[in-house]
Amino acid sequence: MAQTRRPRRGSRTGTRGGTPRPAPKPPSTDGPIVTLEVERVAHGGVFVAHHEGRVVFVADAIPGERVVARVVDRSKDRFWRAETVEVLEASPDRRPHIWAEASVERAPERRAGGAEFGHIATGRQRALKAEVLVDALARFGGVERDVVVEPVPVELAPDVDLVAGTGWRTRVRLHVAGDGSVGPYAARSHTVVPVASVPLAVPALAELAPLDQRFAGARAIDLVAPSVGDAALVVVDDERMPRGPRPTIVERVGDRDFTLDRDGFWQVHPGAAATLTTAVQELIDGEGFDPRAANHDLYGGVGLLAAAVGDRFGDAVRITSVESDSRATEHAGANLADWVGARAVTARVDRYLDELAASAGRAELTRLGDATVVLDPPRSGAGRAVVDRLAELRPRQLVYVACDPVALARDVGMLRAHGYELEALRAFDLFPNTHHVEAVARLRAIV
Repeated sequence: MAQTRRPRRGSRTGTRGGTPRPAPKPPSTDGPIVTLEVERVAHGGVFVAHHEGRVVFVADAIPGERVVARVVDRSKDRFWRAETVEVLEASPDRRPHIWAEASVERAPERRAGGAEFGHIATGRQRALKAEVLVDALARFGGVERDVVVEPVPVELAPDVDLVAGTGWRTRVRLHVAGDGSVGPYAARSHTVVPVASVPLAVPALAELAPLDQRFAGARAIDLVAPSVGDAALVVVDDERMPRGPRPTIVERVGDRDFTLDRDGFWQVHPGAAATLTTAVQELIDGEGFDPRAANHDLYGGVGLLAAAVGDRFGDAVRITSVESDSRATEHAGANLADWVGARAVTARVDRYLDELAASAGRAELTRLGDATVVLDPPRSGAGRAVVDRLAELRPRQLVYVACDPVALARDVGMLRAHGYELEALRAFDLFPNTHHVEAVARLRAIV
């Protein structure tokens, strides 16, 4: 176990990047009380109901239930937001919340955030996530496809409680209130709430969490449990990042080790990296893969998925990992040293593709046309600029790793307009008791 202090950083680093989100508007605590018939799940971990003709997005419910809810946001004309305060007719899939401090027994403004599906039986959670993904693909991607959300194989995470969906977070951030007390934010809020436990955390972090301590002057407490080495408690303050070496950790996936910064991005479920490695390897069409082509891993982080490609297709694979975070790129270069044809480039993906399209000669354009491109964009998706440029370069197949179903569906829709077709799709429950779902898709150029 290690306890250290590090300064605050402005964004998550490693693969996704981004900027801090603005603080959400505090929910109303005196809004009207309404009775709702809950109809279906919506993207974002809330559920759809109607009240006097208006859509109401209600939290902490399940489709088919009848609930009493407090309206907490009436700022939009088209819809309201509400929080369940009492369940009148419960779904058979409702269970006692896995986190007592997040249950409907607590006032909405005091409910711990981060486990918004914790009141739902695990099997129904996965069905709801599949429903969101199916709906998004149909609405935004123009694709009708059945989806089954798969659990992480038990052998990849033997210590995770698969029934309860607890004990899986290897990274936990606790926030610090003005009085120095620590806890998670309340759901959809930046209010720190006290808790007695962190059930989603792996056991090493649950034991390490300083829930009864005070840290005056700090912003947050980060808990990190790498797969190799000791867990660490890191105090985050407001100082600037000092120059010099930053602490690194090692994450092991199968027989391969990956070095990264301790505060860099890595999948939080202990079985997630191996699950995605296998999924990417299996979804690449081997008959369409050319190891000599200009293969790419976009938003490549520290090289996890580039290594997945190399491990499947051999030492001679040519692949370029592109990542905007320079520290992650440095680690990727070392992590991919087993492949002579691997390289790691620090660049924004959109700018890299622009430069590639402008500078590539005829031979390189041919190699790009024969290429397989793996991309693992941030939650907002690859977006139009990247999709349009990829379609212009015309790689043979794309393997897209997505952490947001709507962003994936929008990008699939744009790619289909450019003559790519969705050939295969798998989805994984890498974030039990939350609304998040990870998907891996293969698209092929058909015209």
